[in-house]
Amino acid sequence: MKALVFPGQGSQFVGMGKELYDSRKDIKDLMESANEILGFDILSIMFNGKESDLKKTEVTQPSIFIHSVAALKAVNGLGAEMVAGHSLGEFSALVANGVLSFDDGLKLVSERAKAMQAACDANPSSMAAILGLDDAKVEEICAQIDGIVVPANYNCPGQLVISGETKAVEEACIKLKEGGAKRALLLPVNGAFHSPLMMPAQERLAKAIEQTKFRKAMIPVYQNITTTAIIDPDQIKENLISQLTGPVKWTQSVQNMIKDGATNFIEVGPGKTLQGLIKKIDSSVDIAVAI
Repeated sequence: MKALVFPGQGSQFVGMGKELYDSRKDIKDLMESANEILGFDILSIMFNGKESDLKKTEVTQPSIFIHSVAALKAVNGLGAEMVAGHSLGEFSALVANGVLSFDDGLKLVSERAKAMQAACDANPSSMAAILGLDDAKVEEICAQIDGIVVPANYNCPGQLVISGETKAVEEACIKLKEGGAKRALLLPVNGAFHSPLMMPAQERLAKAIEQTKFRKAMIPVYQNITTTAIIDPDQIKENLISQLTGPVKWTQSVQNMIKDGATNFIEVGPGKTLQGLIKKIDSSVDIAVAI
């Protein structure tokens, strides 16, 4: 079975999407409509902007979504039987399986990005990548730290990102190294994504989601929160909202997709991050990029 997977924040690069834009008129038209929807020229930032501008959350997230959906259009969906997305990538996956239109998906992604940035600005916080330690040990040590610090991204075995208050994250890094982690690296972000500190953003996104039309999925989406196959639009909505303050269980999602028959994973969007993670989760499956 074929599975399409869509990347999240961090996969952006200057020049992203330009080849897709130049390849076909229908893709050019789709991408140009993004400028109208967002109210600013995001394509110029994607194609020729400064890296510092592209890294701003309110630009990064829509850029990755636009690139991913354009790439999906370029390959006509590839006849997939299931989809999943890493954090932000879940919105691209929901366009791929017919739950969201491009326009509605982009509006939600933009609102999500603005809400997350506002939450970061209101309460500066941190994230850190923990390498070479079992998930259960990371969970155990985080639970012992005073303050808010939680597992945020279960990326693959031996790679887990934690998120929370800066002091608590820094203390957790020290304890995790003492507990056997090969590395504990603070990430260059000023917010605690996928933690309770995103609660204000979650409330704002929930309002936007409730005002958006969600259709029944044509094929299952394996969502970050549940890690299982979901089709029902109401459940998809709930999971999207929960995702902002809950962990991205990518390892578990991929494992469940394989358990349910996935043998061929195709990454759709900028970069090759998910390919590397999936190889570490299960090296027996076929992995490729869409274009």
